[in-house]
Amino acid sequence: MSGIHGDMTTVFRRTLASLFLLLALAAPSAAKPKGHVLTPEEQAAVAQAEQYLNGIRTMQSKFIQAGADGRQIGGTFSLSRPGRMRLEYDPPVKDFVVADGTILTYWDGEMEQQSSTPIGSTLAAFILRPDIRLSGDVTVTDVFRAPGAVEVTLMETKDPGKGTLTLVFEDRPFQLRKWRVVDAQGLTTEVALLNPKAGVQFASDFFYFKEPSRRRDQFK
Repeated sequence: MSGIHGDMTTVFRRTLASLFLLLALAAPSAAKPKGHVLTPEEQAAVAQAEQYLNGIRTMQSKFIQAGADGRQIGGTFSLSRPGRMRLEYDPPVKDFVVADGTILTYWDGEMEQQSSTPIGSTLAAFILRPDIRLSGDVTVTDVFRAPGAVEVTLMETKDPGKGTLTLVFEDRPFQLRKWRVVDAQGLTTEVALLNPKAGVQFASDFFYFKEPSRRRDQFK
């Protein structure tokens, strides 16, 4: 059982990376993104993506994540912009992540330990900031249109070697349906949102970290 849980914990951590591309503030890489001049059509798609993302205030969705090894796992993603989010996996994975507007906290359910970092030191700042811009500290490297979908691929401007994040939008109506990450090792992780709902009301303490009760968990 511990081996299965360990596999799922690995899957979780890869998914977490796929959502936030957790980026510790390090010295900028000497490498720079290759320049890509967007066509007017691509610029319009990026502007539409920015407008959509900035229009989200609250959202909640079930999701299915598929890793490079083909494993799938589900969970719930909750968002309250600016600054707040929560990512929880379905049992038996007990890990979760919560951002309270200032601090991003990760709970390792196997080790029963927490670790925290300022939101501003991660790409979560891009997703949670009040004004989202697909430029500056992120660079759009590709815009791809397929029937019924628009894909916008990004990388960190100062360190492109860390991987790419692709946001996949449904075209009509325009809304985020999935994201895909190719990490520095070339491994791909994809997260698909299932029936995302906007305008969700959350409890006032929903986005604050609370250490799970170990005693309560023992008697579940």
